[in-house]
Amino acid sequence: MDKIAVLIPCYNEEKTIAKVVKDAREALPEAVVYVYDNNSKDRTVELAKEAGAVIRYENMQGKGNVIRRMFREVEAECYIMVDGDDTYPMEYAREMADKVLLNNADMVVGDRLSSTYFTENKRPFHNFGNSLVRSSINRLFNCEIKDIMTGYRAFSYGFVKTFPVLSTGFEIETEMTIHAVYNNLQIENVIVDYRDRPEGSESKLNTFSDGIRVLRTILKLYRDYKPLGFFGLCSAFLAIVAVILFIPIMIAYFETGLVLRFPTLFVCGFIGLAALQSLFAGLMLSNMALKNRRDFEYRLTLVTRRVRGIDK
Repeated sequence: MDKIAVLIPCYNEEKTIAKVVKDAREALPEAVVYVYDNNSKDRTVELAKEAGAVIRYENMQGKGNVIRRMFREVEAECYIMVDGDDTYPMEYAREMADKVLLNNADMVVGDRLSSTYFTENKRPFHNFGNSLVRSSINRLFNCEIKDIMTGYRAFSYGFVKTFPVLSTGFEIETEMTIHAVYNNLQIENVIVDYRDRPEGSESKLNTFSDGIRVLRTILKLYRDYKPLGFFGLCSAFLAIVAVILFIPIMIAYFETGLVLRFPTLFVCGFIGLAALQSLFAGLMLSNMALKNRRDFEYRLTLVTRRVRGIDK
């Protein structure tokens, strides 16, 4: 088992990968630097190997798929994950690793948004998207995470080996954050500088399509992790619609003693039943989510005991 593993997911990063590997080895001389290539068509693999990285591969396209492979294969007490585009200075890696190794943090967030991101990043919709995602998750999950979509993080062995990777693309960072928040894992924050991509290096993130996927992931995970809140909101919405439709019928009945719109009355009844079904679905799924949370705690305990056994 490695003491520290630096994990770098890569796709066509020949402009920057050698520098990122070199900076990682200088910042953490004891670490093993892994570059996971995701079907690059340039000299990424060649340059990373020359710089001293261990090269491994993931053939299924998408950052989420790469991270799933990395988390399955690499065994380490502490993991530092960083993008291969040289936007994150490696000088913060030691502080992030110490929070995992010495302070028992499960995940350390490299917080760009509290430093230079909004001035360095030249894509205004990315700035808006990051702010929207951060505020959405903090409101829905009642937390105060500073940077949701950063690609610069540190993880404990327990987090890596118990995190179920479901996403295939760039929404993986959102999934990691919500998983840690929901399961009450120890999350630390390190403010890091951010620098925009150097000239000639192109982002693989599509602002609109990937942004929609991220927002869809937030809603899906909110439904899965907090079903009572999700289905409770659906139930309240349906109940309000039913009441709005029913009020004119009730007023007409008091004025004339007759029900003048039976079809609308039937629709109100069906919508009211749907509201009740949604509420009961939320209650049942909430109990299932609680059981899943207990199962996760049990798995996390087993993994933690395994690490301590290896250490001994």
